[in-house]
Amino acid sequence: MVSCKDNKAETKTETTEKQGKEYTSVYVCPMHCKDSGSDKEGKCDTCGMTLVKNEDHKANGHKHE
Repeated sequence: MVSCKDNKAETKTETTEKQGKEYTSVYVCPMHCKDSGSDKEGKCDTCGMTLVKNEDHKANGHKHE
């Protein structure tokens, strides 16, 4: 009998890793440099790339359309 691998542990790790400012801010670095997120447009302090609008940003626990 063949079955698929249980990926629950991998999913949990991925979710935990994406909790930082570089993933949760309104504007984020395309390279997701550590602590690079911001609430306004600008440049990443680490790599100098222009911050981009975070399409997955949620304010107060919900997503604004």
